[in-house]
Amino acid sequence: MALGRAVSVGVRGLDAVLVEIEADISSGLPGVNLVGLPDSALRESRDRVRAAINNSDNEWPQARVTLALSPATMPKTGSVYDIAIAAAVLSAKMDVPWAQLEKVVLLGELALDGRVRPVTGVLPAVLAAQREGRPTVVVPVENMAEAALVSGVEVLGVRTLSHLKAWLDGDSRLEDEPVTVTADAPPVAELAEVVGQFHARFAVEVAAAGAHNLVLTGPPGVGKTMLAKRLPGLLPPLTDAEALEVTAIHSVAGLLVTGAPLITRPPFVAPHHTSSVASLVGGGSGMARPGAVSRAHRGVLFLDEYAEFGAKALEALRTPLEDGEIRLARRDGVAQYPARFQLILAANPCPCAPADPRDCTCAAAEKRRYQGRLSGPLLDRVDITVAMDPVRSGAIAGEQGGESTNTVRARVAAARAAAAARWAAYGVRTNADVSGSLLRRRFRLPERVMTPLTSALDRGALSIRGMDRTLRVAWSLADLAGRSSPDLEDVTTALSFRQAGLAR
Repeated sequence: MALGRAVSVGVRGLDAVLVEIEADISSGLPGVNLVGLPDSALRESRDRVRAAINNSDNEWPQARVTLALSPATMPKTGSVYDIAIAAAVLSAKMDVPWAQLEKVVLLGELALDGRVRPVTGVLPAVLAAQREGRPTVVVPVENMAEAALVSGVEVLGVRTLSHLKAWLDGDSRLEDEPVTVTADAPPVAELAEVVGQFHARFAVEVAAAGAHNLVLTGPPGVGKTMLAKRLPGLLPPLTDAEALEVTAIHSVAGLLVTGAPLITRPPFVAPHHTSSVASLVGGGSGMARPGAVSRAHRGVLFLDEYAEFGAKALEALRTPLEDGEIRLARRDGVAQYPARFQLILAANPCPCAPADPRDCTCAAAEKRRYQGRLSGPLLDRVDITVAMDPVRSGAIAGEQGGESTNTVRARVAAARAAAAARWAAYGVRTNADVSGSLLRRRFRLPERVMTPLTSALDRGALSIRGMDRTLRVAWSLADLAGRSSPDLEDVTTALSFRQAGLAR
């Protein structure tokens, strides 16, 4: 009887666990038995690995082969274990096992001719290897740039199974050239390109300063989508920890760019209005994959024509908006993904959506149904609402161009820095994350400044939660103006950003 061992990594959501792979060769009829809760893709690895070994000038054992993946109670998914399985089988055939296999982590999929193909989820897998003290990780060459984002781990690249065996025999070297990691930074859309709409531009600036959720309404062509696409350019770059977290999500989703895997700018995700609940919050068979809310983590989730989205899809946003994460229970376990994003909603004022509101042919009841697609609880989580009007010819003729993205971004950065310094002792960084009790007690504003809010509260035009959200916007307005606390004008302006007549 011969036994070989190798180590790979199993990824569950953003968590990863080292998986020990044992290959036992015993007498009996030739066959392969794979145990350890493999999924369909992993069960098929028996045929891939056997063909790759035979086509790489090696021989598959003509005996009974038992492959065990441990921990046995954890479901295993994907093809990331292929080269580790091959190494364990080849090690079991040897009289003296390879010493390197005790320390190295192997990640990669095998082609039938022995080529090593790239896989998804490499970044969280390498982070797990670092956490467990494994000094070396072998990955497909195409994944080296992604794996190199983790410091303190030696990253080696492999192209073929023969290449890997020669390295294990000590006859060759794997690719270990330093990888130059470049950032995946898409071009920033210029805010000055938006014609007119100064009130809406200011609302987007306030939303960026305080990380507030925003609703934009207006007829087609007024610039709702243009403004939404320019919001990420106003946000500060991601910190190193945030960039690694966002990159890990996109790695699991298989969306990283090979040459520039590091994401340093806040992502912008805009799903189509026909998107299902699973595509928005995550899902799929086996282990759940990240959805749009997780891919937009630390960035912007934009729902254009939100009134066309299904009610269930919209209601599914309530939990991630409140908790900043999403937990998905599926057959193979529970996957947890972070989902702290800014929600931007845009819609026409009515189904017919004429360029001139006076040409609307919709009945009043039809308008109310259309505008009521957002439920009260979801609308209650929106801080700023802006109704955009068509731009007239005078604004175009006398267009001087608004402020540039760089100018507004500098103000937003200063406002965010002020907020972060103020709330640092309370564990939050942006005004949108501050608790209502903290605003109403320790940071309570003078009665004279609070008068518009208390009056609206007494009239039933504002709820307690609505008052807290208005206060958060008022603090963002004060930060943009460089004031130490909101004044009466800030509170009045913040109140105007909420829809009239709704007790929110």
